Amino acid sequence: MYIPILGTFFEAAGTILDKINMQNKKLNYKNYTVFWFLAAVIVMLPFIYFFWRIDLNLLLQWKNLLIFSGIILFAILGNLTLNFALKREDLTEMEPVRVLFPFFIILFAFILYPDERNWFLVVLGLIAAAALLFAHIKRSHFSLNKYMLATLLSNIFFALELTMSKYLLPFFSPLTFYFLRCLFVLIFIFPVFKSDFRKINNKLKGMIFLSGLIWIIYRLILYFGYETYGIVLTTIVFILSPVLIMLYAVLFGKEKMNWKQIVSTIVILACVGLAVWFS
Repeated sequence: MYIPILGTFFEAAGTILDKINMQNKKLNYKNYTVFWFLAAVIVMLPFIYFFWRIDLNLLLQWKNLLIFSGIILFAILGNLTLNFALKREDLTEMEPVRVLFPFFIILFAFILYPDERNWFLVVLGLIAAAALLFAHIKRSHFSLNKYMLATLLSNIFFALELTMSKYLLPFFSPLTFYFLRCLFVLIFIFPVFKSDFRKINNKLKGMIFLSGLIWIIYRLILYFGYETYGIVLTTIVFILSPVLIMLYAVLFGKEKMNWKQIVSTIVILACVGLAVWFS
């Protein structure tokens, strides 16, 4: 399980780096989405030749094409809504809504896949997600603005995309699947948003390419986890990622952990440990 645990570091790093990149005043969330997908496709190009694998006979069945189209649609909507929120909201303000992400993944996986209906893991996952929510929720967060609503919608879109992806993963190598996912998203959004690449200086370009590399590694680890351990167990392990973001805020953002965050961290670590041990 050390590979999914390693993936939590990449998820946390990618989220923090995207927030830093989005603070550039010359970029709006639409432009950043286009630039990011272009960078991700370019990063994967040198490797796709060596890892290309696709079963066209199965993929071209109408049902599978419909699922793949849904994945592309939800990926576009998820990235646009998340980047829209990242442009305006601080990570600390977004976290109470972002931590609902595991709830949606576990719920959709439970509904869509009979082999994911392990009640022990589902209960552990919901306890860990509830503990994470408990650590972040405040009275002021019960009033949702449009940026918080965008964050909530991004959770739902990404959860649908990821749970649907498990169905098609056996037809691809993980890198082929993510490359085609990013390529088709880029094909659809590039002519719509018509971004001006001259707005990006070399330093920001490097940061965006680094973000693309980090999220590529994260997705490959995530797909590996889905195929090897299942969606629910992988999701439980990845609940560690918000904990890492919280620790980053404490260590480098000079924030202080309150008693709720301490209790939450202990509960999450216990749930992850039990899930890994008994699985």
